[in-house]
Amino acid sequence: MANELSMADRETIVALLRQGWSKRRIARELKLHRDTVRRYARELGLEGNQRGPGQVAGRAGDEARAEPKQATQSEVTAGATAPQTASTEASVGCAEVQSRSSCEPWRALIEEKTETGLSAQRIYQDLRAEHGYQGAYEAVKRMVRRLNAAQPLPFRRMECVPGAEAQVDFGTGAPIVDAAGKRRRTHVLRMGLSYSRTGYSETVFRQTTANLLGCWENAFWHWGGVPRTLVIDNLKAAVKQADWYDPELHPIIRSFCQHYGTVVLPTKPYMPRHKGKIEAGIKYVQDNALKGRTFPTLAAENAHLLHWETQVADLRIHGTTKKQVRQLFELEKGALLPLPAERFGFFSEDQRLVHRDGHIEVDKRYYSVPPEFMGHAVWVRWDSRLVRIFNRHFEQIAVHPRDGLAPFSTLPQHLASRKIALVEHGATDLLRRARRIGPQTGRWAEAMLNERGIEGVRVLVGLLSLVRQHSAPAVERACELACAHGAFRLRALRTLLKDPVIQNEFEFMAEHPLIRNLHDYGALVRVEFN
Repeated sequence: MANELSMADRETIVALLRQGWSKRRIARELKLHRDTVRRYARELGLEGNQRGPGQVAGRAGDEARAEPKQATQSEVTAGATAPQTASTEASVGCAEVQSRSSCEPWRALIEEKTETGLSAQRIYQDLRAEHGYQGAYEAVKRMVRRLNAAQPLPFRRMECVPGAEAQVDFGTGAPIVDAAGKRRRTHVLRMGLSYSRTGYSETVFRQTTANLLGCWENAFWHWGGVPRTLVIDNLKAAVKQADWYDPELHPIIRSFCQHYGTVVLPTKPYMPRHKGKIEAGIKYVQDNALKGRTFPTLAAENAHLLHWETQVADLRIHGTTKKQVRQLFELEKGALLPLPAERFGFFSEDQRLVHRDGHIEVDKRYYSVPPEFMGHAVWVRWDSRLVRIFNRHFEQIAVHPRDGLAPFSTLPQHLASRKIALVEHGATDLLRRARRIGPQTGRWAEAMLNERGIEGVRVLVGLLSLVRQHSAPAVERACELACAHGAFRLRALRTLLKDPVIQNEFEFMAEHPLIRNLHDYGALVRVEFN
C-alpha cells in the first residue's frame, strides 16, 4: 500500500519544489523516500523542478530545461559545503509552510488550550468534534510543539502588603544526640511573614498534624498576631487531597483556621516557587543556625532556634528589601489579626465504623450513636473531656463525656424503641400503664408491688401482657377477685382469665353470706389454740 502523507507534508513538498529544491534534497530533509516525493510531485503537476524566485530563465528551451538539473546538483554540493546557507533556506521554506498550516485558522484556540495544559491529542479531538476541523493530527501536533517551544516568560515576583501572608515549609533539622550517643533525626518547621521576612522556627520529631498546628500556634503567639493567609505545600499532615483549584484539607486544619480567623492556601503540586520566600528561609535556617550542630534534647534545639531568630535573623539586613527585618516587622505587627482569647483546643480525629450494637470504639471505650448509622462510617473527634461524633457531612450527631470509667457509654435516645424492654422503664411507668387498663387492675398492681417488692416489677410486665390476649373488662374482673382474696401471683390471674367457671366460683366465695372472711377464721383459730 502506498504511503499516505499528511496535508502539511504535501504543502511542504509543493513549497520546496517551487523554490527549486531537488526531489532528493526534499526527501532527505523531510525524511521521506524519493519515490514518495516523485509520486506526489507528479500528482500535483510538478514533475519538473520549478524555478525559485532567484532563478533566471535560459535563452533556449532546452538549456532552460537542462539548467535546473545542473543547478540542483550545485545546490546539493553547496549545501554540503555551506550548511548554514541550506539551513537558512530551509527555515525560510518552513516559515512559508507554517503560514499555510491546515490548523492556522484555529491558532488562537490552540494557543488557549495549550496554556491550560491540554495535550495535542486532546486539542485535535476537540477541534474535530467541536469546530469541524478536517486536517491531520500531525499538523496540530507540530503547532502545539512550536507553541510549547516558545521562550518562557520570566517569573513574576509576588509581594504582599503587611500582615497579608505567611509561608510555611519543613526542612531537615539538626540531629538530637542523647547521653548514650543515640542519634535521632529532626524536622525543622519555619514560618515566615512575606512582607517583613521575620520568621519563627521550631523542630519536631514527626511531621504530624498535631505537631504542625502546634508550631503554627506558637508562631502566632510569638508574633502577637495572625497573618490572614498561610501558604503551605501539600504535606499530608494538612492536605487530605491535593488539588490546585479545590484542595481538601483535614477537618482539624479547618477548625484551627476558624479559631484564628486565617485561611490555608496550598500551593500547586510540584511548584516550590509558589512559596519561594520560605524555600530560601529554610536554607537560611539550615546553613546559618543548624549546620554542624547537634543538641542533647529537642527543647535545647528549639531554645537555640528562638534565640537565633531574635538575635541574629531579625537583626540582619535582608538582601531583597535592603532593610532590617525587625524594623519591617514593627510596621507589619499592627496589620496582623488579633489573637483569640484562648489557644486552640487540640483534639484527635479519625473515622470509625459503627458496630452492630450501635457503638463505636475510641481508646478501648465504646460510645453509642443513633441506630440509623449502624454499619456506616462516622467521624469522631475526642479530647480529654468529650467525644463528638459527626456524620459524613460533618454534622454533629452525638456527644459523650469522657470522665466515666464504664467501658460503655449509651445514651437513652440511641436505643431503638423495639429494643427497650418494658422492665427498663421502671415501676412508676409500669404502674401508670396498669392504671390505664382500669382502676381494679391498678389497685391489684399497687398491692402486689407493695407485697412483693422489686421482684414485682417483672410481674407488672406480665400483667400488661395479658391485655394482648384478653379484653380489658375481663382483666379488670380477674384483678378485682384476686385482690379481694389477696392472690398476688400472676398465675392466679391467668387461671381466672382462662376458666370462667373458676371465676364464678371466686365470685360465689367472695359474696356468699354464709362464708365468713378469712381473717375471721384466722382469729378463731388463734383463740381456740391459745
